[in-house]
Amino acid sequence: MMAMNETTELTEIKAAYVTALAEKDTASMLSCAGKLLSLAPTLGTAQQIIKTLPLELPKRAGVKLRVAFLRSYTVEPSIPLLKAFARLYGIELDVKVGEFNSYAQEIIDPSSWLYEFDPQVIFFAALTRDIAPSLWYGAVDIAEQDVDGAVANTASQLLSLVDRLRERCNATVILQNLEQPIVENAGLLDSRRGVGQAEYIRAVNRKLSLSAMSQDGLYVLDYDALTARHGRERWTDEKKWLTSRSPIAADCLVFVAQEYLRFIVPLAGRQSKVLAVDLDNTLWGGVIGEDGLNGIKIGPEYPGAAYLALQRAILDLYDRGVLLAICSKNNEADALEALENRPEMLLRPKHFAARRINWIDKAQNLKEIAAELNVGIDSISFIDDNPVERQRVKLELPEVTVIELPTDPTGYSAALRSSPVFERLSVTAEDRERGRYYSEQRERKQLESSAGSLEDFYRSLEMTAEFVDVTPETLSRIAQLTQKTNQLNMTTKRYSESEVLSLVDDPAWSLFGIRVLDKFGDNGIVGVVFLKAFGDELHIDTFLMSCRVIGRTVETAMLAHVDEIARKLGAKKLAGWFLPTKKNEPAVKIYSGHGFNAAKEDENGILWELDLTEKSIVRPEWIA
Repeated sequence: MMAMNETTELTEIKAAYVTALAEKDTASMLSCAGKLLSLAPTLGTAQQIIKTLPLELPKRAGVKLRVAFLRSYTVEPSIPLLKAFARLYGIELDVKVGEFNSYAQEIIDPSSWLYEFDPQVIFFAALTRDIAPSLWYGAVDIAEQDVDGAVANTASQLLSLVDRLRERCNATVILQNLEQPIVENAGLLDSRRGVGQAEYIRAVNRKLSLSAMSQDGLYVLDYDALTARHGRERWTDEKKWLTSRSPIAADCLVFVAQEYLRFIVPLAGRQSKVLAVDLDNTLWGGVIGEDGLNGIKIGPEYPGAAYLALQRAILDLYDRGVLLAICSKNNEADALEALENRPEMLLRPKHFAARRINWIDKAQNLKEIAAELNVGIDSISFIDDNPVERQRVKLELPEVTVIELPTDPTGYSAALRSSPVFERLSVTAEDRERGRYYSEQRERKQLESSAGSLEDFYRSLEMTAEFVDVTPETLSRIAQLTQKTNQLNMTTKRYSESEVLSLVDDPAWSLFGIRVLDKFGDNGIVGVVFLKAFGDELHIDTFLMSCRVIGRTVETAMLAHVDEIARKLGAKKLAGWFLPTKKNEPAVKIYSGHGFNAAKEDENGILWELDLTEKSIVRPEWIA
């Protein structure tokens, strides 16, 4: 009967998807496509979505990524699923897969297809049995004094290839680690040895992780944990491995695709910056207005434990730098009393950068939250126990990522944690302090409203600008800003950490970031400029600034610093393109407002130039 119900539901969703396509109903397209992949993650479903689901939304431009797979086994069956999942997030993948078990030759040969393809992302997927066959098939019993050297030798087989690969291209590399066998070769005796098979593999994986932690642009896909998470026996299809070198069972291919997606979404800049949360029956069980402060369910015992688990997951996102907002139909005084006075609460009012607790439509509240936090509406994710509210937001704001929740609250935490829009490949000091930044921003707004004039306000902030080079400490943040900044961004060019490093090594390029401090605190690194010299001209390749400091003349201080650099280099002209997007309207007048003249215009944008022999850009006197 269950199978019949699932079949009926699937048939209905397929029909709804066809109708949504015909009516060009974006919200329904996305909703149905997501449900189809959830209910029937098959090759047919994937191909249908790849062919029919539009890449772009009205307020969300598409992103294209070139992805290469170097492999020792058959990965092709998971690729269509990966492409379909990526499509849900507005990402189009151009994927090329290397020859079977030829990864070493493809890396070593400088004329191989790999370097001609020039991928932006490389997945290096090799199995333990291929990287270290003696470890996989043979017994392991190493003397204690030889363990470190043996582990290092095994890890170096992979890492030396990775080093060669990274010397020749700027792609982000995702290295798959070694997986454990279903049963160790020595059985129970494995744990009785000095170093058994299981411990040896764990030691090699630790070595790989430590190496990745010390290198920008190299990350480890924990394939061992992935197989364990879904069950090693279920994961492996021995017949498929022996007949087609495809070790992964058909029903586990979707999990491989989803694991790849966890890397693809942040690399494509598709992360959510804000999580907007409902309150009643979402952050706690029950309705605060009806059940009262002591009647709502939250705490270590069921059912309150399910909501406490969700709050832990949300707090983990906060620690990654995700901004939190409340979007709830409720009485504000009652809701705040619950957050402030129930001792079991993990989330408190201080954790929320914006609050909309009222009886207004939630889609309108989400628009206001985006405006208050100065982020794009597609930077917001929304979580709500009520499927009607979720559907309403999907219909009115298809750019918002709506997290689907199960009917059972015990699954809320897992649903949130599994969403790739919250994945971060690195966390900077600015990320960890983001909640504090927005708290301080409220104080700045209060000061602005009481100031007599804008100039008085600027002076009262006591701003200081520090220009910083690309260093191991600043690299992650500078690359992150190129990936995430959309509004005040002149060209919206995206750079990975490895690509930034390649520019640092090129003498034609000058790169810097800007840190802004004021009387309320340190805003962190909030701006980035990449410059390239062409004879007596200095071209502005990248000029961007976080929305956190828009409207405080920081952009003038940045351009004044560019002016100084240009004159030191002997340049007579500054030039920079403005390439309009759906989001960077705040950047439209940056160049024209600082004396640049339009020199060229084409279908992509406008080239602006400043004659340094006639004009200069002066730093605002209220910024030290």
